Amino acid sequence: MKYVFDIDGTLTPSRLKIDSEFETFFLEWMEGKEIYLVTGSDKDKTIEQVGEKIWTKATRVYQSCGNAVYENGELIRQIDFDLGKDLKKLLEQFLEVSEWEDRYDIHIEKRIGLINFSTIGRTCTQEAREKYATWDKVSGERILFCKLIEDRYPHLEATVGGQISIDIYPKGKNKGQILDELEGSVSFFGDRCAPGGNDYPIAHRLDYERMKMQRMSVVFDVEGWEDTWNYLKNIK
Repeated sequence: MKYVFDIDGTLTPSRLKIDSEFETFFLEWMEGKEIYLVTGSDKDKTIEQVGEKIWTKATRVYQSCGNAVYENGELIRQIDFDLGKDLKKLLEQFLEVSEWEDRYDIHIEKRIGLINFSTIGRTCTQEAREKYATWDKVSGERILFCKLIEDRYPHLEATVGGQISIDIYPKGKNKGQILDELEGSVSFFGDRCAPGGNDYPIAHRLDYERMKMQRMSVVFDVEGWEDTWNYLKNIK
């Protein structure tokens, strides 16, 4: 069995460091298992959250939704994607029309293989992050922005990630791409498994392949890192 984990909201609180007790448990739990991490974040942000011990101990780490791949701490491949002028203009228009007024810095961030966009800005405080996440659940702003991007650019995908942002990448270069190189049974843990979430491409594909008897798999659609911990206590 191969175990695949999202980071934000699955192994850690969104954009925060892993709980120290859970970190100790997880490091021990990883022993003798094939562990894969997949996240929309880059290497530095991921290490900041889960720590270098977990990051290095994982069998493989898929950064930027699998567009940058690390093994034994080394980058083994990456896919580049540039922000064009037209897309940049559209994202700037989103900032203009958004009804969310509390703004911080870094609204558009280029990562390996994808563009991350946030109305509130990535430098926001944790309190502001929580407020935006609550507001977004009601307003549906991020889902709407994702739909507008995909309607205008059929060659791109846009998905909701974490609490405050969306990820934009070439069609097919979502988290689901990592399954192309993972053979056999897979257990996946993610908190954004519903349509529109950036864990959905993995969850949907695993469910489909299980129905077609092409792969034995289990999808754990978790509510948070505590939920993940509870599941892992029963997996030896």
